[in-house]
Amino acid sequence: MEFFCFHRDRPGSLPLREKLLEEHWSYMDRYAEEMIARGPLFAGDGDDAPLVGSVHVLDLPDAAAARAFAFDEPTYQAGGYRDVLLRRWRNLLGRTMWEFPGGRTGGNRYLVLGLGSGEGEPADLAVPPGREDELIAYGPLLSDDGTAWLGTAALLRAPDADTAQAVLTADSYAAIEVYSWEFGGRR
Repeated sequence: MEFFCFHRDRPGSLPLREKLLEEHWSYMDRYAEEMIARGPLFAGDGDDAPLVGSVHVLDLPDAAAARAFAFDEPTYQAGGYRDVLLRRWRNLLGRTMWEFPGGRTGGNRYLVLGLGSGEGEPADLAVPPGREDELIAYGPLLSDDGTAWLGTAALLRAPDADTAQAVLTADSYAAIEVYSWEFGGRR
């Protein structure tokens, strides 16, 4: 089962995150085989954009294992995150970020997170035609049992945030969030 995990930073937690960076990476190294994608998220583009959290997409045995992954993470345990968004996810591209043909560098990278309203029809359940070459990871966010659509998450390369956001159908979501994203980890 695949899961999408977004640890959102608590304001002012950057010094704590920096202090725990090696512990965080060591923890994530234990999940290297299960990782589909990972990396830090920023509010805006550029070197001075503030860090707002981390995203991890993994293939784990069940929801209990996903909750353990999310809540045993060292920065979470130390109080560095204000909240965690944890959802089942379906890997429509069938690959990891390390298999993305565009590589680790070059161009701007984004997380586009479409949050369903709970009332509308599911949207964006297939890979958008014509954007396959820029998609790094893409799939629906689902309930724990995998039956209810709760939104869609995409990691992609795009020239800017507006172009990235256009990967999702705007009027199909209660909200769409866009963050700058970098390939994370040691691999």
